Amino acid sequence: MKQKVCVIGAGFSGLVSAGVLAKEGFEVSLYEKNLFLGGRASSMNIEGFHFDKGPSWYWMPEVYDQAFHRMGVKRSDYYSLTRLDPGFRVYFDKLDYVDIPDDYNELRDLFENMESGGAVALDRFMKEAREKYTLGVNGMARMPSVSWMEFLSPALWKSAMKMDLFSSVADHVQKRFKNERIRKIMEFPVLFLGASASRIPALYTMMNYAGMCLGTYYPSGGFAGVVKGFEDVVKDLGVEIYAGTAVTGFETNRDSVTRIVLEGKQGVETDFVVGSADYAHIDTLLASKKRNYKSDYWKKKVFAPSALLYYVGINKKMEDIEHHNLFFHAPFDKHIDTIYSHPSWPDDPLFYVCCPSKTDEGVAPVGHENLFFLIPIATGLEDSEEIREHYFSMIISRFEEVTGENIKEHIVVKKSYGLDDFKQEYNAYGGNAYGLANTLRQTAVLKPSIRHRKLHNLFYAGQLTVPGPGVPPALISGEIVADYIIKNYQLKNGAL
Repeated sequence: MKQKVCVIGAGFSGLVSAGVLAKEGFEVSLYEKNLFLGGRASSMNIEGFHFDKGPSWYWMPEVYDQAFHRMGVKRSDYYSLTRLDPGFRVYFDKLDYVDIPDDYNELRDLFENMESGGAVALDRFMKEAREKYTLGVNGMARMPSVSWMEFLSPALWKSAMKMDLFSSVADHVQKRFKNERIRKIMEFPVLFLGASASRIPALYTMMNYAGMCLGTYYPSGGFAGVVKGFEDVVKDLGVEIYAGTAVTGFETNRDSVTRIVLEGKQGVETDFVVGSADYAHIDTLLASKKRNYKSDYWKKKVFAPSALLYYVGINKKMEDIEHHNLFFHAPFDKHIDTIYSHPSWPDDPLFYVCCPSKTDEGVAPVGHENLFFLIPIATGLEDSEEIREHYFSMIISRFEEVTGENIKEHIVVKKSYGLDDFKQEYNAYGGNAYGLANTLRQTAVLKPSIRHRKLHNLFYAGQLTVPGPGVPPALISGEIVADYIIKNYQLKNGAL
């Protein structure tokens, strides 16, 4: 008889864990409280504009390919990729910007022009970053991290010495580059990992290699196309998907979950449960004495940024922006301080603008432009319409000033999305958008465990557990949990 698995939450980690388990012979049901799949990678259509509501950077393409491979298919059969050149643009002042080229030799020339010796320093930096990427993504990032015993291998410790776990990204960058603009460019990839560059282990300079050497891509159909690809695969593998179906509780015995409880319905029997929705929320569905962590535990954790987002459609084309645009014209450290050290609304925010219509004409009506604005902010702040309007007015004015183009009078569509929306749609603790910070004290075994300590058949996947925030880590997280269940089931009952 097939073992039954109930997966809660149809974000990327839930889709991948469901697909891998189904491929290995489990009977899998996937429950999603929203009517759409993809979690934070949802999308919407307004008056001819198609907006991806969440992720917009497609880095580390081999991680996506690996996830599809684990489910027995090829990613290329579901969507295609366009490599962007430039990968992204960084604005420092009015009409003063740097484009990060896709070609590495051009990148070397750029760094050399910005700083004497910059090309050689970049070579050394990327050589180290490549080693960290190989060791990290193909090694440590794929470990379940349920015990320190996993890390006792001499080979692993030898590798760890190359990974700069005990120095910071900021220290690593500043030792190699003097130019302040180069430093900002090199520190940017860790901005959404959950802490300032001075607190993120230098291991994560591997993200520079991922973004600047492996390339920045755009998937056909945007991230909605990626979600559709995973959805099609899991359906073909026989996963039963129940959208618009919230899990509201668990029935348990002494050491296991016996049933999941659905809103307004009878419980569903199960052999295993994968909780890929918000970890802290899933814990609250258990009786207090059965929870993996007490509420105070989450209050003490360091969260990656949340975000205030705006989806904007304008009835004109823009000349002076690229697909991805970073606005670093304001004091960098001051904004970072309002996210991590002194949580508060920033006075002078940095922000990011995505313009997918530069690459994909199908996301906006002819002659129009699709714009996605993002301000990284702390979790747990007050959210209101007045605050959102204040910041929209502020960043639109700065966007116009820096790019030299007027768009206020050309806005035909506008919708905001903030902390309260993350809470409402995803039960996100504190309105978090990216999960837990990848600080040293929240790495590997020090992250919330994928395995419940009291209920042996309840597991967790997603951005609040290993390996961390971002779409590629979420995909890996789904694989980790699926593999852990497969391994333990095989050990207990023999091969499937």
